[in-house]
Amino acid sequence: MNALQQFEIEELEGVELTEETKDRFKINDLDQLNWAFRKYNALLEEKKKKEQLAAAEIERITMWINAEKKPIEDSLLFFEFLIKEYHQEQLEADPKAKTISTPYGKSKSRVVKEAPKQVNKDFVLDYVKSNNLTDFIKEEVKWAELKKTLKVADVGGKKIVLNEDGQVVPGVEVAKANTSFKVEV
Repeated sequence: MNALQQFEIEELEGVELTEETKDRFKINDLDQLNWAFRKYNALLEEKKKKEQLAAAEIERITMWINAEKKPIEDSLLFFEFLIKEYHQEQLEADPKAKTISTPYGKSKSRVVKEAPKQVNKDFVLDYVKSNNLTDFIKEEVKWAELKKTLKVADVGGKKIVLNEDGQVVPGVEVAKANTSFKVEV
């Protein structure tokens, strides 16, 4: 933040933006607009400075917690391995021992059955098409591409959507135009 921006911030510090003061302030000319942009720019800089400070602290705290958690997570993984190994041995001895319970926790096993896994979507799609399995094909319009080819026309005071050939496109309406404002500095 440069000295001018610091001055702009200090000048605002005494001003409390209540509903009453918001009603009092109104931009009436270019000088006032310029003043508002100076204040706006200075506030953006102050916000950026605070965000950078917070980001640095967050990064420092994240590094600290990661260093603190690492040995704990390593120990957790070690004990999970021991528990799974024990449960695997018990399951081999007694296939019904799907859950082993103690007062301090449970070890549960679950068998996941073999299932098909798609590894190449194109091959599967070709297979489905060549075997006429159309129930398994999802049909959808590429709206973004279609929209580029459409035109809005005014016919008899009514706005309609036409394709490249001048045909009315069913299921499509005209979205009203609007003006949006964006403040940039």
